[in-house]
Formats: sequence, structure tokens, C-alpha cells
Amino acid sequence: MIVRKTAREIEVLREAGRVVARVHEAMQETADVGVTLRELDEVAHQVMRDHGATPAFLDYQPHFATSPFPGVICASVNDVVVHGIPTGRALADGDLVSIDVGVFLDGWVGDAARSFIVGTPRPEDEALIAHTWEALEAGIAASVVGNRIGDIAHAVGSVGRRHGYGIPDGWGGHGVGREMHEDPSVPNEGEPGRGLRLKPGLVIAIEPMFMAGGDDGVVVDDDGWTIRTRDGSRAAHCEHTIAVTEDGPRILTEG
Repeated sequence: MIVRKTAREIEVLREAGRVVARVHEAMQETADVGVTLRELDEVAHQVMRDHGATPAFLDYQPHFATSPFPGVICASVNDVVVHGIPTGRALADGDLVSIDVGVFLDGWVGDAARSFIVGTPRPEDEALIAHTWEALEAGIAASVVGNRIGDIAHAVGSVGRRHGYGIPDGWGGHGVGREMHEDPSVPNEGEPGRGLRLKPGLVIAIEPMFMAGGDDGVVVDDDGWTIRTRDGSRAAHCEHTIAVTEDGPRILTEG
């Protein structure tokens, strides 16, 4: 069921989004060669506590997962597309890191992801991240009253295809509100003019995920969570939660 949010509810969602933005800022300030993913997880948890928020990912178990998620953040490195577990792995020079953050604040969810590079960047990784952000911006720009979900999907996917990237099948954005994953689904590729018509009060997460190696697909690690590119190529993941309003799309998860 799709529940459109009131103006007051969108303001509370915006406060949750601000916390998410602060966690992301802390992640990028902390991430460095030699820092472990678990250390990043601990920093994220502390930032959430400092702002009266609780982690949305910790112990979350959707239908596809064989066990509850064991971390506060999803920390995906290099060939991990999404849902990487924050382990004791230390970051190395040149790692491409994608951090996904979700929080609950006053019963409402904020959810966003960013990709960045630790240490010395490779030009192809910089391009991959830039194009993933470009796709996110295109999806947001398409999120206007009267458009359809397919217009968002087409805007995102067109950027990825134009630059030759693969798009993992079945993974994309979603509604956001009292729950982290609500209706509707927001695919990263699709036909324009198709699907749910966008109305004021719809709150969704748009989250492009691009794979540098093309469409060879993904595999899931034995942990039941970590999703990697099948060919070992690198991936990037960017996400904002936005509200559809009469005045245009409003980003809820920026600083």
C-alpha cells in the first residue's frame, strides 16, 4: 500500500534525513587507509546516538535475507555492489567505498548512500562515481507531479547505459516512511510513461547502482547479504530520499 505523507510528516522525515547526512559526513572524514569497516560502523552508531536516532539496518531481516543484518551501516568495497557487512577489513589505498545509511528518528526513516574513494583515486573509479551521481540527479529531476515511476527509472538507467555500465537486475529504490522499505518499488531502469503516477506527498528513495564491467550480473556471498559483481569489476551506489511536492522534488537527506 502506498501512503502519501503530509507536509508535517515530510518535515519529520527531513530531520531524519539530516541525521543521515551527518553520518555520511562522519564516514568520509573518518575513512582512511588502515581504518576498518567496523570502526566506521562504530563511528556511525555514535553519530546516530548523539542525534537521538537509532539504526534502521541493524538486525533488519527482509524476505531475501537468511539472517538479520549485523551492522549499523552497509559498507561495500570495490566489487561489492550493495549490502556489504562492516567487518574488520582495513581500507587500502584506492579502495572504492559505498556507504549506505538508514536511521529511525521519532518513528520515521532517513535513508541515503554515497560512494567515495580512499587514498589515491583511479580515474575510472572517479568517473563511475560521478556518473552514478549524475544518474541520481537525473532520477530526482524526473520526480515531478504528473510523471510516472517509469520516468524516474528511465532517467536513471539512461545515464548508466550511455556510459556503458551494468545495472544489477532487481535492485533499486523504494518508498520511505514509517518503514525503511515501503511501496512503491523504484527500479533503476524502465520505460518512460509507465507505472505509478507521481502525486504530492510521495516519499521515495532513488538509488542508482552501476557496475563498471557491464551486465554479467551479481553473486551473493555465503553471508546471505553481500552482493558482488560476478566479474569482479567495481561498483558504485548513490541514494537520496526525496519527497514529491507541488514545488518539485525535495531532497530530504542532504546536509
